Amino acid sequence: METTVIITGQQVGPDPTTISCPSCRATVVTRLEYETTTKTHLCAGLLCLFLCWPCAFVPYCSTACRDANHYCPNCGSFIGTYRK
Repeated sequence: METTVIITGQQVGPDPTTISCPSCRATVVTRLEYETTTKTHLCAGLLCLFLCWPCAFVPYCSTACRDANHYCPNCGSFIGTYRK
């Protein structure tokens, strides 16, 4: 009889998470890197559209409009993404 193993993605949030790395098996606190998305550009565009152009850079500096990519600080492997 053949056994099937299903591996699901780890649940990550907006903050660094203590997790067991699937690559190196170490228990680590994830390292975050923020990525700009279409949502980031839309927020900046809306600020420009409504005459708040001096504040159009805020979505690029804030983490509220960007996705959080989690990486293992030990081996550098990608763990998951938290989309806002």
